[in-house]
Amino acid sequence: MRILFSCRPAYGHLYPLMPLAIAARDAGHEVLFGTGEAFVDKVRALGFDTHKVGESIQTASDEATRRHGEDNPIEVVLTMFGEILPQATIADLTPLLARLRPDLVVYEMSDIGAATAARRAGIPVLSHVIGRSMPAELMAIAAGRLAPLWDGTTPANLMLGDAGIDLWPDSLRDPELAGIPTLFRLRPVPWNEPGTLPSWLDGRDRPLVYLTLGTVAFGAMDVLRAAIDGLSRLPVDVLVARGPGDPAAVGEVPANVHVTGFVPQAEVLPRADLVVHHGGTGTVLGSLSAGVPQLVLPQGADQFVNAESLEAANAGRALVGDQITADAVEERAKTLLDDRRVREVAAKLRHEIAAMPSPAEVVRRLEEFAAR
Repeated sequence: MRILFSCRPAYGHLYPLMPLAIAARDAGHEVLFGTGEAFVDKVRALGFDTHKVGESIQTASDEATRRHGEDNPIEVVLTMFGEILPQATIADLTPLLARLRPDLVVYEMSDIGAATAARRAGIPVLSHVIGRSMPAELMAIAAGRLAPLWDGTTPANLMLGDAGIDLWPDSLRDPELAGIPTLFRLRPVPWNEPGTLPSWLDGRDRPLVYLTLGTVAFGAMDVLRAAIDGLSRLPVDVLVARGPGDPAAVGEVPANVHVTGFVPQAEVLPRADLVVHHGGTGTVLGSLSAGVPQLVLPQGADQFVNAESLEAANAGRALVGDQITADAVEERAKTLLDDRRVREVAAKLRHEIAAMPSPAEVVRRLEEFAAR
């Protein structure tokens, strides 16, 4: 079977697809990728035949802002994700599908233009969850832009269509997914590109706090500095991962704080006693997979909903906006490190995730789906 995965050129859009793509390749299937130009070489380096498809989110944002100005953020977002990005994907992917004729197309949920191109080509298509669904009130506003992409049909969900892959465990299910007729549950497997763990992690004798603001919000220096200042007061070691950000830009830090760029997060999480982060879905699910409590400092997108969901499940705590101070981070982190109930909930969620179908199991089900 030939499977084409389509995603935006961004880490948080690519990485959630990798466990399934690797499992499909390991099962003997031919796996192709379509993504933006900036990530073509990255994905090729991982061993996948990769083609340039679509535009970057930043390019779309710049164009939408040019059209509507900075004072109309909702219109900018709708134009980006309802017009500019999907149309660019359709333009690039349509001739590619005609040439490659994959048996199945899997698109990450924001790359809705891939669903349009696949359906027009008569190819089975599946969405892949990478975060929370668009809230119902925003979906109602966006419907006028998204509905035409379905060519007159009415799917169960205007982003996810009628068939999808869901990463959320039962305790944190996204209610918007309930109405999708065909839904494959998939265990969220933390994944990162190969990397080396800092050597000092093996020789420590104190709890480890892992701090990251991901690959988009890493530039929120006021938030990062407040978190560092608060955490450094505790009797812990702090590993700060800046991702694409320059570690030197953080400035001087106390002796128990270690700042680096990218780290192999999937290997760090099982070693951590607490994860302090921005609330990106990859880090949320990765921390849950490791059974680690979380302190979330949301900065945008669905991170606020993720933070609320963790608090509602008692698997973590959140600080939002002006609440994010060094004193508040210190207090919340200390409480989470000592709170047996939160740790028990995190452990329960780890077992819940472990019982979900593995990527290899889901690949076998996708073979049946594509053959219908």
